[in-house]
Amino acid sequence: MLQLPAIQQAAERLRGQVLETPCVESRTLSQISGAQVFLKFENLQFTASFKERGACNKLAQLSPAERARGVIAMSAGNHAQGVAYHAERLGIRAVIVMPRFTPGVKVARTRGFGAEVVLHGDTLEAARQHAEQLAREQGLVFVHPYDDEAIMAGQGTLALEMLAAQPRLDTLVLPVGGGGLIAGVATAAKALKPGIEVVGVQTQRFPGVVNAVTGSALPQGASTIAEGIAVGGPGAACLPLIRRHVDELLLVDEGDVEQAIVMLLEIEKTLAEGAGAAALAALMKHRARFAGRRVGLVLSGGNIDPMLLAAIIGRGMVRSGRLARVAVSTRDVSGSLARITALVAEAGANVQEIHHQRAFTLLAAQHVDIEMVLQTRDAAHVQELLNSFAAQGMQARLVAQH
Repeated sequence: MLQLPAIQQAAERLRGQVLETPCVESRTLSQISGAQVFLKFENLQFTASFKERGACNKLAQLSPAERARGVIAMSAGNHAQGVAYHAERLGIRAVIVMPRFTPGVKVARTRGFGAEVVLHGDTLEAARQHAEQLAREQGLVFVHPYDDEAIMAGQGTLALEMLAAQPRLDTLVLPVGGGGLIAGVATAAKALKPGIEVVGVQTQRFPGVVNAVTGSALPQGASTIAEGIAVGGPGAACLPLIRRHVDELLLVDEGDVEQAIVMLLEIEKTLAEGAGAAALAALMKHRARFAGRRVGLVLSGGNIDPMLLAAIIGRGMVRSGRLARVAVSTRDVSGSLARITALVAEAGANVQEIHHQRAFTLLAAQHVDIEMVLQTRDAAHVQELLNSFAAQGMQARLVAQH
């Protein structure tokens, strides 16, 4: 079973090969949450994910014969890039099997690191089986994304860095998928500081580790914006370490993760993918649980599709009241629109979209619904605007967001 010396040896191997990322306090998040919050910026790694650590540690320990044969990995995301990048750096042939649904940008990026990409299967499981078959046929070394002691030891090195930079941390919060990261981190942290709490975070749509540890049978979803931790269950080598060293597992929903991504962008000016923002999502959802504690959050990665990010930002603006859809009912006569937009301007809001609804309305034929998407300061500002319309005898309402 993995122990501290293996993680310390991994740290020696990784010195100069991966970035020792900052672990610094966020004063603003501390004020908001009621805890003293420190962020470990693993999204600053060259491939924008902690996965490099385990991949580099695994590849660095291959024998000359294994290096000559090459390696193979199955991944639709960060593990693929970590293996590809460090294999190219070390002069090792790398084959990466990715499911056919993998976004083209991730395929291109993995190829850009010098790997041979094989697209196979419509599920991660089908891709994994094909990777294992190719490993047997071609004599390649299979590099598992999490269920491997060398991988776990590599991931655990970030705990050594966190406690060296911030020795007074009393709680670590990090995302959990297959369990390689939390198994390594918890092993290192508990060995160095036995009283420290280690808390794992999963999404409600993928509670595989929660089910495995607690014996619950929570349903598994089809998709999540935290796809980096969308794993059916923990690795066989990871689970005993999680049982032994992890104090608690928390669940967050999709909205919690979206809000955390937007908060990190706005407050810290840093980009986290869904899994990378899961730790902050848990902190914000369970504030009372962490109040008054010195909490280290692992921002595990920053690889997110730009279109998904744009959608999340837009939804975040709606949730905070900075984008509002308002409908104003008025008589369909000249000058009506000018009066409405003048009121919007006087209130200090800005029109982003506007639409006259004449046919699809229950209003009398001489009336019109004017629907506007407005840029506002917050929910209170929206209410102020609705009051202004009411004061002018106009019927205005906030259109529900679905």
